[in-house]
Amino acid sequence: MIETLQRFCGILTLLLMVLYCYQGIYAVIGLFLRKRTVCPPAKRQHRYAAVISARNEEQVIGELLDCLRGQHYPAHLLDLYVVADNCTDHTAAVAASHGARVYERFNTERVGKGWALDWLFHRLEEEGLARNYEGYFVFDADNLVDPDFVKEMNAVYDTGKYDAITSYRNSKNYDSNWISSGYSLWFIREARLLNFPRMLLGTACSVTGTGYLVSARVIREEGGWPFHLITEDTEFSVDCAVKGRRVGYCDKAMIYDEQPTGFRQSWRQRMRWAKGTYQVAWKYWWPLLKGCFTKKGWRLACFDMLMIVAPGMLLSFLIFGFQLLIILSSLTQPLAVSAQVLKEMGLFLAENLLGFYAGLLLYGGATLVAEWKQIHAAPGRKIGLLPLFPVFMLTYIPLSIQALFCRVEWKPIRHHSSAALRARGKTVAYSGVIAERGSGMNWEKQQRRH
Repeated sequence: MIETLQRFCGILTLLLMVLYCYQGIYAVIGLFLRKRTVCPPAKRQHRYAAVISARNEEQVIGELLDCLRGQHYPAHLLDLYVVADNCTDHTAAVAASHGARVYERFNTERVGKGWALDWLFHRLEEEGLARNYEGYFVFDADNLVDPDFVKEMNAVYDTGKYDAITSYRNSKNYDSNWISSGYSLWFIREARLLNFPRMLLGTACSVTGTGYLVSARVIREEGGWPFHLITEDTEFSVDCAVKGRRVGYCDKAMIYDEQPTGFRQSWRQRMRWAKGTYQVAWKYWWPLLKGCFTKKGWRLACFDMLMIVAPGMLLSFLIFGFQLLIILSSLTQPLAVSAQVLKEMGLFLAENLLGFYAGLLLYGGATLVAEWKQIHAAPGRKIGLLPLFPVFMLTYIPLSIQALFCRVEWKPIRHHSSAALRARGKTVAYSGVIAERGSGMNWEKQQRRH
């Protein structure tokens, strides 16, 4: 039995390596090819709407809307819409005072961003406003947006190749603690080592949460936003792969997102993501599998999305679980055999854990070095937080197991304004960084100008 279990562990380990080795190719491309993709200047400036679903976000919604009103893009070609979704604070009033058209929604049964966006798109269609737009930007209320964001996204959209476009997701508070840096490095890794290589190879990218553009044609074809699982962004990306829609990536368009800093809050949020990924995997595994093999040949986009929603962390847990089972089984053997197995499997388990840690450390370190200038934190802080990145990622294993058995509901996450973060010493002056990248002016001057 022990030999059988050992063989099975080896097969699972080999299977994981084979299935995910393509991401290693992505990483090599992302690290060693020129980062900035070349996109020709747009021939036309298209008209867009920015849509934001906000629940009790009065502290931050004004900053995002000011960023969007300060874009280096004609103001009459970018309209701002906010869904104040089940709010009990002054989100609606603050959003209206910062130039957005606000819709208040109260529905305690259909809760979540997907439902709120669907409701808004139907309202725009009913009011005859939808025909005005060629695409929709989707943001979260806590985002800050580079002043060139819309201009750069428009250049990619103007090529006519893509049904949706995602952007570079950076962080407002990378250096708050090991949790926020873990989140931040993971999202930056996705931009540099996944979406950037996908764009170069001509395969589909994936949307992550916020800062993306969807063609109005897609909204019309779908009859709104029918992506209502907990992770509606992953569901949308997978649905695009299955239907052959192309999701592009613009590495020159940057947003800044606030990451959680409390472990309990982080656990709750990531468990919701894990649960949502299981939902997407259950709903789409067969269409994705079929999509990998078509009459026209192999489709990397479907295989890629299948691997994203596949329960990789659970497979990792199975490997460790079987190793522990081997150790327990050895206790029933004669003492000499038991001692030898315990020694061998103990070393094997330690080597696997150490290898897992070292692999994640190398992955995070490569991302950190490659994107050093994009990560806004003191050098010592960047390096000091790096060894905790694998620890952050390893917490996904018990989290993913719990998500299998727990009922998960959406719960709000408290966000802070940039001024509040700076006052608490939790971030550098990202507002100034954003303005410097876009126009050479500091943020306060830019806001006074607008």
